[in-house]
Amino acid sequence: MKLVRFGDGNGGSGMLQHTVFAGMLFLASVSSAQAQPKPDLPQGPVRIGVLGDMSGFNADVSGKGSLEAVRMATEDFGGSVLGKPIEVVSADHQNKPDIAAGIARNWFDNDKVDVVTDVVGSAATLAVMAVGNERKKIVLATNAASGEINGRLCNPYTVQYRSDTYAEAKSTAKGLLAQGGDTWFIVGADYIFGHTLASDLTDVVTSSGGKVLGSVFHPSNTSDLSSYILQAQASGAKVIAFANAGYDMVNSLKTASEFGLGVKGQQRVTGMLVYLTDIDSVGLPITQGLTLEADFYWNTDEQTRAFAQRYIERVGKMPTMVHAAAYSAVLTYLKAVQAAGTDDSDTVMAQMKKMPINDLYAHNAYIRPDGLLIHDLSMFQVKSPAESIGRWDDYKLLSTIAGNDAFRPLAESACPLIRHN
Repeated sequence: MKLVRFGDGNGGSGMLQHTVFAGMLFLASVSSAQAQPKPDLPQGPVRIGVLGDMSGFNADVSGKGSLEAVRMATEDFGGSVLGKPIEVVSADHQNKPDIAAGIARNWFDNDKVDVVTDVVGSAATLAVMAVGNERKKIVLATNAASGEINGRLCNPYTVQYRSDTYAEAKSTAKGLLAQGGDTWFIVGADYIFGHTLASDLTDVVTSSGGKVLGSVFHPSNTSDLSSYILQAQASGAKVIAFANAGYDMVNSLKTASEFGLGVKGQQRVTGMLVYLTDIDSVGLPITQGLTLEADFYWNTDEQTRAFAQRYIERVGKMPTMVHAAAYSAVLTYLKAVQAAGTDDSDTVMAQMKKMPINDLYAHNAYIRPDGLLIHDLSMFQVKSPAESIGRWDDYKLLSTIAGNDAFRPLAESACPLIRHN
């Protein structure tokens, strides 16, 4: 290499030296930029974490079912995005918020997980949401229903992808109030979801001219609900509403039947959050005539039936609305990553919030600024044994409710991300 000696420091020599060095630095920076991958592209596999109850009392509406639904979504997307493979990891949070938060923190910090979904249980979901907010990672809450998730505890990185307690209460209560059910008693689960649902239901009933005569709350996953059902029965309320879910909902319906309460008696029972697996567990003789809201039902159209057939071959049961929600949410996330050209959380979330969403789960759907997915809901009635043609043929459609009519108006949102004039 030929060395060039620059001058003795006069203006002309110094300018030449400065120009040459600047040129060298420019070439070095170009070379370095060419050697590095584009910063907006994923630096490795795009990882999706399915965090839920894999073995406990919520396993029917989480666990393996949610995991398989997410795997189906990644397969249907093609297995890769932006030239990077899509990987799915899973863990059991054992229905404990501290464990859920710890797993999410480790996933984000050490395992390069990009997004977490499912997270059954409102308390666990709120714990994972907080971690996601700290780490600026997206949480797709496809299982928990508490309105607090899109309300006062909302954050920029969480999407509540399923119907919340307000929508569940409003859609179910309106139908029963129209049938003369103007007095209510609430039996709820003694944790965040149960109390939020009871509060939302009370607001809907009273604002519509009805009256809530009382409420009582039981521990989660309790085996004996007799004393709570007896209090409801003694109230004389025309409608006894269960603000619980899963194992507790199944026990509530069975216990109510043992005490002579039912959907056709003078004191009707209803569930604010009833899954298809609950109906299958309790049976049509007890649940026939029950009116309920659901985001998804497998036997709605060709698309839902095709999805359900694939799902049942993997899991052995029909998908519930939360399994369909997990499938839809992950597909939406991957489409947003593809459209945005990056897996950066802020960019992907912005893309998700401007995308229209229409698939086997979400119809006429969009994500609001408070992180709530607005989508059409359906009211169903449980068939009688004579009407059903076989196992899982449990619902008949009563009506469809437009998303903007079903969910709490944005103007009434308590989410701190929303500015009210």
